[in-house]
Amino acid sequence: MTQTLPPRTGPYEDLRERVAVRPRRSLPRAGARGMIGAMAMSGLRQFTTSIGLVGKVPPESVLERTVPRLVRQVPRQQRPAIVELTHWGYGAFGGVLFGLLPSRVRGRPWAGPIYGAAFWAVFEAAIAPALGLPRHPRTAVERLALLADHLLYGIVVGASPWPHQEKPAED
Repeated sequence: MTQTLPPRTGPYEDLRERVAVRPRRSLPRAGARGMIGAMAMSGLRQFTTSIGLVGKVPPESVLERTVPRLVRQVPRQQRPAIVELTHWGYGAFGGVLFGLLPSRVRGRPWAGPIYGAAFWAVFEAAIAPALGLPRHPRTAVERLALLADHLLYGIVVGASPWPHQEKPAED
């Protein structure tokens, strides 16, 4: 069942209203789709890394930069698991953000791939510099490989009928 909010004003009012009128299961499902998309990305990235197209993966760089002491406390053989869990968390968050987009956007076949590409671009242009991640020169092939796995993420996030065919929850 959906609910309506009393009229308010402010810069986030549209977002508040969209979240409040969604079926309660839609955002957790969007988060699950994002996590599954991140898992798919991880598989593709494992391939591109193992054949030498990609050097250090961005989630590993983020962890080493933001929580180096914590990373050093984790035994070396378990660090890949921490990197993966962190990546899946990023993916879930991104899925929730996708779920907050208006249904008329989410329902378009191009929405997922564009969202994935935009997620990659925002990381490269804003998040990585804000975190002070070292800017090593990436080859065109490495950039294309990273873009490809973000396109895959977007395809997975946007492919499910859940975001645009949700039925209202019954109380």
